[in-house]
Amino acid sequence: MDKIASFTINHLVLEPGVYVSRKDQDHATQAIVTTFDLRMTAPNREPVMNTAELHTIEHLGATFLRNDEQWSSRVVYFGPMGCRTGCYLVVFGDYNSRDVLDLVIRMFEFIRDFEGSIPGAAPEECGNYLDQNLDMAHWLAKRYLDNTLYIIDESHLVY
Repeated sequence: MDKIASFTINHLVLEPGVYVSRKDQDHATQAIVTTFDLRMTAPNREPVMNTAELHTIEHLGATFLRNDEQWSSRVVYFGPMGCRTGCYLVVFGDYNSRDVLDLVIRMFEFIRDFEGSIPGAAPEECGNYLDQNLDMAHWLAKRYLDNTLYIIDESHLVY
């Protein structure tokens, strides 16, 4: 079997950032889908995020993205990486990291500042609705903004 693209990235030196993980094209329609790696922690060098706060980031991020006037129709998916060091953002279209940077910043500001009931965190709406941690989601969003997104340079935009 061929090794998938994300396993070819050296995770021993990978830093938090916003990276194009892959671009896929439907050959019948020529439509392109871009997958972004929103890497929030340094893999294998920092603790991974716990499921509760990552679950909250997923709920808040997906809600923000699906309601964004400019991007909602282009969003395919937003959710956590299995390794719990970040999230994937999948969008219709051929984009680079700079193209989505403002969107990602606005989403994490929304997560950092969100107060109230977590959208979709009710038993009839979520299969694990009790596994949420809004305080830690706030902290992680602020950390990602302050330590990565607000000061990002090219070395944290391209693998």
